[in-house]
Amino acid sequence: MVVDQLLAEGIKSLQNRQYTNPQLEVRLILSRLMGVDKSYLYAYGDKELPEDLVRRFRDLILKRTEGYPLQYLLGTQEFMGMDLEVSEGVLIPRGDTEILVEYLLDHIDESIGDREFTVLDIGIGSGAISLAIAKFCPNSKVYGVDLYDEPLQVANRNKENLGLHNVEYYRGDLFSPFEGDEWSGYFDIIVSNPPYIPEGERGGLQVEVGRYEPETSLFAGEDGLDFYRRITAQAKRYIKDNGLLAYEIGHDQGKDVADLLRREGFNEVQVIDDFENRNRVVTGRA
Repeated sequence: MVVDQLLAEGIKSLQNRQYTNPQLEVRLILSRLMGVDKSYLYAYGDKELPEDLVRRFRDLILKRTEGYPLQYLLGTQEFMGMDLEVSEGVLIPRGDTEILVEYLLDHIDESIGDREFTVLDIGIGSGAISLAIAKFCPNSKVYGVDLYDEPLQVANRNKENLGLHNVEYYRGDLFSPFEGDEWSGYFDIIVSNPPYIPEGERGGLQVEVGRYEPETSLFAGEDGLDFYRRITAQAKRYIKDNGLLAYEIGHDQGKDVADLLRREGFNEVQVIDDFENRNRVVTGRA
């Protein structure tokens, strides 16, 4: 079988599935298996393919028809110009989180400048937030914490692949690795993209998300606010005076999370919307 025939077969298999872009996805999958750029497939559509590669391609397309995330099939996801490794057990980075990172980079540029500063990222996933800050701000010292082994292993591999030396990852529950007195008032910025989906919304999620992404990265109690409550209640101990606490939030959680910050004594609290005018980020000053 040649390249064009196999691509056509894959497109036919995916064309009736929701949340797919068959033309793009089959080319991404085949080019990854062949170890070539997508443009190669256009130039060499008549190239004969070995049977074992055809079988592997069909296996991956079958998994994709069942809703298995494309990012897990490919093993990577682009985020803020970085190619990050992702795998089962790790939340897939999304464009929504880039809004949070871009806000933080603007804040750092305007309020911190060139001086050295410290950041704590709670719930690191693939390392998307912490690695982006470390990459774009070489004057930063970035710490990340996660409770689970898979995110820590993946984030550390991403750190090594990017050649970043100003990031350290710890295993623990929220602030548990930072309980010594030396950590009091230590961080200029505390940031988190925590689980925020209410338990009752499990049934309404896309198959790609609800069946395959780690539920520990998705769900947060009856109203989706459990982690915001826990982090906000403890953050004042670890953040510097006038330091910034910043969250990614669900599309309708702005008021509730902003109220949490105000009740815990944070000032200058604001809700930032995404490009579709949905709540996406909440920030406050200590």
